[in-house]
Amino acid sequence: MSDLLRPSPRYKPVSLFITCLVDMIFPQTGISVVEILDHLGIETRFPAGQTCCGQPAFNTGFRDDARAAARRFLEAFHNADVILTPSGSCAALVRHEYPELFRDEPGWYDRAARAASITWEFTEYLVDGLGITDLGAALPPTTVAFHEACHGLRLMGLGRQARALVGSVRGVSLAELDGHDQCCGFGGTFAVKMPDISAAILRDKIARIEACPADVIVTGDVSCLMQINGGLSRAGRPRRVVHVADLLARGLK
Repeated sequence: MSDLLRPSPRYKPVSLFITCLVDMIFPQTGISVVEILDHLGIETRFPAGQTCCGQPAFNTGFRDDARAAARRFLEAFHNADVILTPSGSCAALVRHEYPELFRDEPGWYDRAARAASITWEFTEYLVDGLGITDLGAALPPTTVAFHEACHGLRLMGLGRQARALVGSVRGVSLAELDGHDQCCGFGGTFAVKMPDISAAILRDKIARIEACPADVIVTGDVSCLMQINGGLSRAGRPRRVVHVADLLARGLK
């Protein structure tokens, strides 16, 4: 659906889609999102029936299994006014693939098209949906660079939104990570199906991060956090990449 046809998310409660990886591995990122929404006075709801969006099955070619997960998602969020997720890859699946999954099922297609129209990635929601770039956050002098998550960058057009939000934090200056728009090697199930290639891509990404003079490397997708921080940990490196929501929430404190 064209962004021009999407309903505005302003003045509406937000239903948070937390995603599997945030729930299981990075719960603080979910807390950070809620803290930022609370700071802005936005009502946050959490549909208890939510599970996986179906991306692992979709990426592996198991479309029937992906549809089963998508139906559960659509049922859990059927009353939502706005669906918000701190994951560009999960947002991309709902926005771009859900309608195609149900192209031949009119009833479910209508549900999928509606969900696609009201789903927003976290930074996209703040900047493009609400028109907010300055949260009033502040940090000690900190240089920040960005790793662009593939789905967010290439399917969602993300990148400038996080830069606008982080660049407005008092005390922050922005730097560039060499190869910031290159894959970290995770690629969903790619890292499982092609582990050697994935590991080689990751080694290159880690080398670029280690060479970057920035104090903090930020990304918008926890799948990249898991991949990169796992590689840094195994290599005995002290640096860690952080989610943009965690950096912004830190600035509010």
